[in-house]
Amino acid sequence: MSKEKILLAYSGGLDTSIIIPWLKENYDCEVIAVAADVGQGEELSPLYEKAIRTGASKIFIEDITREFITDFVYPTLKAHALYEGKYLLGTSFARPVIAKRLVEIARREGCTSIAHGATGKGNDQVRFELTVKALAPDMRIIAPWRLWDLKSRDEEIDYANERGIPVPVTKKDNYSMDRNIWHLSHEGQDLEDPENEPQYERLLQLMVSPEQAPDQPTYVEIEFEKGIPVRVDGKVTDDVEMLTYLNRVAGQNGVGILDMVENRLVGMKSRGVYETPGGSVLYFAHRELELLCLERDTLHYKDVVAQRFAELVYYGQWFHPLREALSAFVDQTQQTVTGKVRLKLYKGNILPAGASSPFSLYEEALSTFGADDVYDQKDAGGFINCFGLPMKVIAQMKQKNGLTE
Repeated sequence: MSKEKILLAYSGGLDTSIIIPWLKENYDCEVIAVAADVGQGEELSPLYEKAIRTGASKIFIEDITREFITDFVYPTLKAHALYEGKYLLGTSFARPVIAKRLVEIARREGCTSIAHGATGKGNDQVRFELTVKALAPDMRIIAPWRLWDLKSRDEEIDYANERGIPVPVTKKDNYSMDRNIWHLSHEGQDLEDPENEPQYERLLQLMVSPEQAPDQPTYVEIEFEKGIPVRVDGKVTDDVEMLTYLNRVAGQNGVGILDMVENRLVGMKSRGVYETPGGSVLYFAHRELELLCLERDTLHYKDVVAQRFAELVYYGQWFHPLREALSAFVDQTQQTVTGKVRLKLYKGNILPAGASSPFSLYEEALSTFGADDVYDQKDAGGFINCFGLPMKVIAQMKQKNGLTE
């Protein structure tokens, strides 16, 4: 009788390195590992040997970077979604594209279960599992962190050492990190106390600190079509290459550091430091173009939608019908978000340096402080009388009834 096949979301990091032997010890199963390349910037080929040596029967290394950018990053960028007004959702929207590929391979390989290394305290367990539930509701999910007796990353390191499994961290250098082409996150150790200033010289990998950035600014120009970046500096047009290029240029100028205490879905607050150099530039440029091309009511309502969109992404509900419906609304708003934005990058700052669009709603003749023939300033008086009438009526009622202070 053949053994059960369990597919494992595998990164070769501390958690998933020990999950392979743990699954075999506890389920008497065959483990198929899948490592997703979402542009984390490291060579993944060594994972072949490591996964097999630690007990996997197969390992698939899947490059899904382009799908990640076009199908997950761009819809979120167009929505201009920021979780709690700050976080650019780097880990949040990477999990559903990874889980989607896990389901595809699990089906192909005849697996009955999908396992992951997300902890029982974090958001990623929700993101992985909701995607699996949405795409393969019959698939069993195994979450070792919710099952085993190990209580900390230090105990995981001991478990690995007892079985001769090499892991990429030590008890001294034990930050929890997640990297893809969009960002790099850091959690744990000294960052767990919000009073501690991050040790940027020790932490930063995608960029330099603003203090180390050049004394001269760098200019970049980004061209958008319907809310999607299509060209950078007039020459870079490939989706992966554009983001890689912006990561390098922005990183060199110390742009894209975020230190944030956020509210996890599971109820606790957590503190993380995020490096998002290219993403920060794209968000800034996209907003500048929207300010030029979207009229007031649509722009303001879209901001309301953006907050809900960000929550859905952060909560792992990418494949929820509401997220899909909100994306349809966002796509409609982006029909005229086409044009060029020039930015100045200088010592951690992003400054606007000009924007243009064939769909610009800015009319110099209307906005000028000089003389013009297109706007009769006397009209404003009647407008203010009508607009302020409810407030005036309330004030009169208060006067009549002695309610004024």
